[in-house]
Amino acid sequence: MLGRLIAVVVLAAGLHSCVVYEYEHEFWLRVDGSGTVNVTGRPALWTAFKGLGRPEDPDATATRESARALFERSGLRVRRVTLTRRRGHSYLFVSADFRDVNALGGTPAFPDLKLALNSEGERLRLTGSWSPRAKTPAALGTADDPQSLMAVRFHLPSRVYEHRNAFEGVERGNIVGWRQTLGEAFAGDRLEVGALMDRRSILKSTVGLFGVAIGGGLSLLALALYLVHRKGRREREATA
Repeated sequence: MLGRLIAVVVLAAGLHSCVVYEYEHEFWLRVDGSGTVNVTGRPALWTAFKGLGRPEDPDATATRESARALFERSGLRVRRVTLTRRRGHSYLFVSADFRDVNALGGTPAFPDLKLALNSEGERLRLTGSWSPRAKTPAALGTADDPQSLMAVRFHLPSRVYEHRNAFEGVERGNIVGWRQTLGEAFAGDRLEVGALMDRRSILKSTVGLFGVAIGGGLSLLALALYLVHRKGRREREATA
C-alpha cells in the first residue's frame, strides 16, 4: 500500500512538472520590491503581447538583440537572453533584474502587466493584472492551439496569508501562480493576480532563528563551562 501511495505521489509530481506554457512571466520577488523576472514565449506571442518585432515576421524580428534592448530601455539589468527550440518551435527567454516591481507596469517591456506591492500594516499586499495590449482575435493564428496555456507566477519572499484565486493555491510554501488559455488571452480576458504576505522574508526569519539557536547553545555551553570550573575550584579549595 505504501509503495502504491509513493508511486501516485511521484506520478502526480511528474504530471505537474510536464505543464508547458507557451507564454510565461515568472517573478522572484524580495520584500523591498526588487527581484528577478523571467519571460518565456514564442516570438509571435512576444509580438502580440509586448509589441516586440513585426507581426508579419515575428521569428525574424522578435530577436535576442531586440528583446535585450527592450528590457534595458525599461530600466532592467538583463542577466541572460536565449533562443531555444521546443516541439519544432522557437522560444525566446529573457531573465532580468528589477529594482522596484511597482515601476514595471506600463514600461516598454511590460505593456501587458500592472503590478503593485504596498504595505498593509505588518504585511505586504501584491496586486495586479495581466492582459493583452488590445483585443486581437486574429492573433490566434500565432498559436497552434488556442487551449495552450500562458501564466504569471510569483516566488514570494515570505509567508503567504492569502491569495487571489491562484490556480494551485500556495505551492511549496511561497509560490503562487495564475494561468489561462491563449484563446482567453487573445479574447481580451484580464488575468487578476494578488497575494498577502509577511513583511519579514523567510530567509531573514530563518537566519534570525538560526542565530538565536546558536546564541542559546553558546550560552548553555558557557554556563556549563563556568559550573565545571566553579566546581573544580571548590574541590581544590576543600583539599587544600
